Amino acid sequence: MIEVRDLKKSFGRHVVLDGVSFKVETGESVVIIGRSGGGKSILLKHLIGLLMPDAGQVLVDGEDLCGLNERQLLRVRGKFGMLFQGAALFDSLNVFENVAFALRRRRDLSPEELRRKVAEVLDMVELSGTEEKKPSELSGGMRKRVGLARAIIYQPQIVLYDEPTTGLDPVVSDSIDRLILRVRDALKVTTVVVTHDMRSARRVGQRILMLHNGRIYASGTPDEIFASTDPVVHRFVNGISVPREHYF
Repeated sequence: MIEVRDLKKSFGRHVVLDGVSFKVETGESVVIIGRSGGGKSILLKHLIGLLMPDAGQVLVDGEDLCGLNERQLLRVRGKFGMLFQGAALFDSLNVFENVAFALRRRRDLSPEELRRKVAEVLDMVELSGTEEKKPSELSGGMRKRVGLARAIIYQPQIVLYDEPTTGLDPVVSDSIDRLILRVRDALKVTTVVVTHDMRSARRVGQRILMLHNGRIYASGTPDEIFASTDPVVHRFVNGISVPREHYF
């Protein structure tokens, strides 16, 4: 479903991606881990065509995003749903209006059909009956669920998650992880998750990729990654800082 080939991206003299290559199969759940500021979110933006690489290719369902015009990119982006790190809800809109926002342009939907679709996805994310609430009335976990409902209402083929459990307590994080798996299995979507949460990575990933120094440094199943004896991988997944003398 997704193939990245030798992707390179720099901002000025700062090299962020330096030859990233990987594939994500249809229906697969892939988790991308790595240090803060290491380019994970930048990589996600390339997958959906919000950023274009300096070199390399991003193929979605066999179609290279590089070189597409904006109209063509909009068509490809229609295959994606995305849950942003802070859910990115409109504060002035209630839950129903936030979730329905993506479908407002469809003139073939009657108000009754739109309300039914919103009710269906809110039920899927376990938020039935919250349609009239404003984002300020919701907990952090509930806002994430509303963001996910908005991402899946038009039945995308791929869902991207940018730090879906950031700022949530362990119990709520676990519920979000279970919801990611529930959406994957119910809608048969391809899933790509960027996270710093190692418990979440282990739960939702069928495969884990570690981005390090601008490249995919390690790839494997959760068991393989968490059992790795490579010092870079081992320190990261176990939260072990590098001793100061290693910098000199």
